[in-house]
Amino acid sequence: MKLYEVKNILKAEVLSGEELLNETVAGGGSADLTEDMLSAVAKGSVFLTGLHNTEFIRTAKIIGVSAIVFVRGKRPKQNIVDLARSFDMPILLTSYPMFVASGLLYMEGLRGLEGSW
Repeated sequence: MKLYEVKNILKAEVLSGEELLNETVAGGGSADLTEDMLSAVAKGSVFLTGLHNTEFIRTAKIIGVSAIVFVRGKRPKQNIVDLARSFDMPILLTSYPMFVASGLLYMEGLRGLEGSW
C-alpha cells in the first residue's frame, strides 16, 4: 500500500514528509508504549501511536519504520516533527482512535508483518 493511500483512508493531515507519500509501506503496527513497539512493527511498516516523545521517533528510526501516524488527533510538539523530518520519516495525524484507524487500514488490505507480533 502506498503512503498516500494510508493518508486518504485515515483522512490524515501530513505534518512532514509530503514528498514521500508515493512510497510503499510493507505492513503496519500500533502501540502506545515504546517497548511494545519492538514487537508490534517491522522494517518498512507504518506505525500508529498516540505516544509523543523523541525516544519514540528515535526507536522508530532504528527499527526502520517507514512512517508514523499519530492517532486520536493528538498533535505532536514541533521538536518531534522536526526530528522525524531530519530522519526523512513522514508523520501523519488522524482524528481516528487507534483501534478504528488500525481496522480501517486492515479492511483496505494492510496487514502486520510476520514476525512483528
